[in-house]
Amino acid sequence: MAKKKRSYTSTEHTRREALTPFGSRTDVGCIRDHNEDSLVVSPPLYVVADGMGGHAAGEVASEIAVNVIAAEAPQEPDAEALAQAVEAANREVLLASRDGRGRAGMGTTVTAAILEEERLVIAQVGDSRAYLLHKGELQQLTRDHSLMADLIEAGQITPAEARTHPQRSVITRALGSDPLMRPDLYEINVETGDRLLLCSDGLSSMLTDEQIAATLQRFPDPQRCATQLVNEAIAAGGYDNVTVIVRDVEGHAKQKMKKTVRKSRRWLALIITLFVLIVAGAAAGFGYYASHSAFVKDDNGKVAVYSGLPGDFFGVSLSLHERTTDVSVADLQPGIANRLKEGIRVDDLEAAEKLVEEYQKEVDKKAASAVPDDEGAKEAEAADGDAKDAASQSAAEGAAAAGQASAAGEGADAPAKAENAGA
Repeated sequence: MAKKKRSYTSTEHTRREALTPFGSRTDVGCIRDHNEDSLVVSPPLYVVADGMGGHAAGEVASEIAVNVIAAEAPQEPDAEALAQAVEAANREVLLASRDGRGRAGMGTTVTAAILEEERLVIAQVGDSRAYLLHKGELQQLTRDHSLMADLIEAGQITPAEARTHPQRSVITRALGSDPLMRPDLYEINVETGDRLLLCSDGLSSMLTDEQIAATLQRFPDPQRCATQLVNEAIAAGGYDNVTVIVRDVEGHAKQKMKKTVRKSRRWLALIITLFVLIVAGAAAGFGYYASHSAFVKDDNGKVAVYSGLPGDFFGVSLSLHERTTDVSVADLQPGIANRLKEGIRVDDLEAAEKLVEEYQKEVDKKAASAVPDDEGAKEAEAADGDAKDAASQSAAEGAAAAGQASAAGEGADAPAKAENAGA
């Protein structure tokens, strides 16, 4: 497959045809030799996808995802219908990984948004983000499906530490890894004057939220703004592909395009066909998923590592128990302990083992911080014992002294008693 162009920028023609104020750009960055990101700008639909799996895999997965979503997405802000389009894209990526169009193990993130007037719906999988600039304040609308987000939420690391963490690229949910994948959905009321930003982690990992907010406010033209954001990410290092869509909210102030008639229920036939294929290949597919997915879960109070996926599919187990670790669930943060009841999914067994290592470090850290308290208690107890021994010894010495004094007194009184007796 030919490499993608280094960058893509929307043109005045495309924006004029769309009758909507948006800008977009994708760039390969400074380190990678090919672009695994894909995007779609087809008002009212906007999609960013960040593929993974290497050359002839990541870009295939992301391109399949955006194409299927573009074909199946509704023409109005319908969150459930948008979720179905993303799920259809997931099934197509899974199918492509087996039929020769891509490679085993390929996957992609997706953040898809439908914005019409002042209604916004978002379907999101992975760590590509949606932001909203509202009255000068930048809000992250989506939550990353990533190890870093889990650790930050648990209070184990800070957002600043996550930027340089060795496992910062580990994501916990993606298209192409789970046939039962379900996107997170967001329904938001926006206002005229707001600005929507969709981006891959090539932007959010290179720029802080403060830098992003400043650029969104500094450039009124959405295309210039999108270009500037990508340029700033590249100037900061450009360690990953960078994709950005900037869309201004106009509400009722501007005439909208007429809605096109949605295609007939072609998607229903596609879903049925794919469903039959998935059921027929469930047994064979288990081996594939078991070797390319993993999760950690609570196993009678201990953290256990599994290959495959939590749960079952039409009665067929999708997981294989690898080992139960010595990490006690009770020693972990309450938030992580609760999530371990259902299982925390990661890309592969290596990622699962690294997650266990993080948990073990946290447990060791807590244990180490508790040692000084134990030693202090022992020292206090020893000191108390010494004090009691000293008190006992002092009391004994006092009693002995009193006895001697009493004996001396009786000796002195004896002659007087004898004299009185003689008298």
